[in-house]
Amino acid sequence: MLIDRLRSAAVLIAISMGCLFADSKFSAPGTEGFLLIPLLLFFALGTTWDVTSLLLASGRNLWRTGCMIAVGAISLGSAIPTLVNAASQFSGGAIGVYPENCPIGPLGWAMTMAIASLFALLIREMRTYGVTATNDLDTAIDLDASIASSDTASEPSAGSMDRPSGRDRSSSIDRTMRAAFVSLYIGLPMSLLFSIRGLGSDISTSWGLAALLTMIAVTKSADAGAYFAGKALGRHKLIPRLSPGKTWEGAIGGVLMSTLVAMACFQWLFPAMVAGSVAPASLPSIGWALILGPALAITGMVGDLAESMFKRDCGAKDSGNWLPGLGGVWDVTDSLIAAILPAFLCLAAAA
Repeated sequence: MLIDRLRSAAVLIAISMGCLFADSKFSAPGTEGFLLIPLLLFFALGTTWDVTSLLLASGRNLWRTGCMIAVGAISLGSAIPTLVNAASQFSGGAIGVYPENCPIGPLGWAMTMAIASLFALLIREMRTYGVTATNDLDTAIDLDASIASSDTASEPSAGSMDRPSGRDRSSSIDRTMRAAFVSLYIGLPMSLLFSIRGLGSDISTSWGLAALLTMIAVTKSADAGAYFAGKALGRHKLIPRLSPGKTWEGAIGGVLMSTLVAMACFQWLFPAMVAGSVAPASLPSIGWALILGPALAITGMVGDLAESMFKRDCGAKDSGNWLPGLGGVWDVTDSLIAAILPAFLCLAAAA
């Protein structure tokens, strides 16, 4: 088990660092993050697969394919300007660059994709309304057949034959709400994650990359700090009904560790990656670590507990088996998903 965990972690880290290195070396102005898109899609779609698998295995129906498409579209929403600029470069200028004065920026595209995805999910439910719900539209069973073969001894009330039963109406709503939640819960944070890469692009093409690495390091160091502090000092349970192993002492250790890592990133990582091309005044102050560290540690723990709640409610130990020893992709992204928003706000303010 430990060997599998170490092997999976090593492969995941190696691939991630390779993508980050390539992006740092080959990104041109306007295309920051282009080489990170495959990595973004892996984590976004892998998490979507895990969440939908848990829901389906526990008898909670939803349209998995629609969720995957929606999450992919929303996650890539903020990358549309980058994709257009990359296409312009690859075409030798035959395709124009993304207009600087375009009223729809990266986050505007993310919101556009989110709204479009929600209505696409609604339209799909409209198409299947009145049929027995399955995950595959092609295998849906028309309720008319079951109505025709039902007991005709009792005369139905006026108009009752024109609509599904109360159970079918509620299942349509339930499927829509589940798909909408999955799409927004994963898609919007992943879109913000890509937006972090673009922060500070007016200062240096490496500023956003340093910010992205800082966000990941600070969030994941909180997990490590909480684990070791909880093992050594843990006495008081945090929320035992959701995660019996988590303690208040571990949570405090996670906050302290993430704050120290944030200080180290602002003190050494940013200067190493950015300072050669910009004035020191353009670098974020180390004082931001006192905000970023606790914020990401606390929200990361919320994300971890949220996943624990889902797994416990679905009767599962791991979210999936994509990463042997580690579990599913969601077991890796759970804390990151919750920490992306405060990370984006703090780093955007510091840029």
